[in-house]
Amino acid sequence: MSSFLGTQSLGACGSLSGRRLCGQAQTPRVQHNCCTPVRAGAFGPGKKWESYDLNKNGKPVRIPMHVKTGDTVVVIAGRDKGKVGEVSKVLTKQGKIVVEGVNVKAKTVQPKPGTEERGQIVQTETPVHHSNVMHWSKEQKVRSRIRQQETEGGKKVRVLVKTGEVIDK
Repeated sequence: MSSFLGTQSLGACGSLSGRRLCGQAQTPRVQHNCCTPVRAGAFGPGKKWESYDLNKNGKPVRIPMHVKTGDTVVVIAGRDKGKVGEVSKVLTKQGKIVVEGVNVKAKTVQPKPGTEERGQIVQTETPVHHSNVMHWSKEQKVRSRIRQQETEGGKKVRVLVKTGEVIDK
């Protein structure tokens, strides 16, 4: 190529605009930004091999969900199918929620050395995917989808489709 390229050669996409290395080639080559989705590397969910999708500004993409903190939901899939609980935490980067009393795992905690503290087993609620839950009507004991409806004052509220109950007060 031209002299300004130096030792770099074109990547699989035929562009020099990116700075990431091409994973398909055996030798390091420059790859165009559009070939591979951008992933988080330095920060993320915690493990080296886990990463979030990033938007064009480099921030993690937030997954739109139909549940919010404080909603009463019923689990419709998985080991805890049929359990009803309240959403205590929403993890928008992962698309998961934490429901009280659902997906409970036991974790052993070892004592700190040099103290007289004893080891113990701690029960914690772990996240479930938001698609595995539906909204629950406490009054009629039925699960339902939700829709948005506008009130007389012009405010948008979430309403259960089956029962017509207003979720947002």
